[in-house]
Amino acid sequence: MSFSFHPGKTVDVPDIPYRDEVVLAGGDTAVIVVDMQNDFVAPDGALVTPSAAETVPRIGGLVDAARAAGARVVFTQDTQVPDDPEFEIWAEHCVRGTWGWEIVEELAPASDDLVCPKNRYDGFYGTWMNHFLGQIWGVENVVIVGTVSNICVLHTAASAGLRWYHVVVPADAVSAHTSFDQAMTLAQVAGLYAGDVVRGVDDIRFEDPRPA
Repeated sequence: MSFSFHPGKTVDVPDIPYRDEVVLAGGDTAVIVVDMQNDFVAPDGALVTPSAAETVPRIGGLVDAARAAGARVVFTQDTQVPDDPEFEIWAEHCVRGTWGWEIVEELAPASDDLVCPKNRYDGFYGTWMNHFLGQIWGVENVVIVGTVSNICVLHTAASAGLRWYHVVVPADAVSAHTSFDQAMTLAQVAGLYAGDVVRGVDDIRFEDPRPA
């Protein structure tokens, strides 16, 4: 693979070591749904990732399978206030209490799901996520889906990996603005955080240890 200090329009795509299948115990696992909110997903949202809407039914199916196997489900919710400093980087978005801030209707959290409002990219930063995952639920595996792949998904995956959670990312359930961003995210999850990357949600199987 070639290297350039000043990459041009064409760069080498990193190798992504896809796993054919990942099997997870439901009781040890949580699915983290990152920022699937109207401003990022709906057609009239303020900062739409065009491919995010395509992931909604896949994420929904994964969440249903996880719940059925006794896994936990966590939603991060990007939460800003008027005149937030982040608006110097991005257009105004996800202001608390607005339509754009709400999680898309198709993925509405269940009553026993955890919702973690956050005001930066990392879903662990300044939230109660790690307290519930590690201290209360005893989670060891996290399946991370949502948007945007190279921003909030990657920062959340990195934070999980640095806390020694086993990170799993299905490529067809995370969305980015460019193929480069998508490839970089998947390669970093697999390489830097010893995570498992699969091509799709159908390559993840949950086992329910509870008696039938």
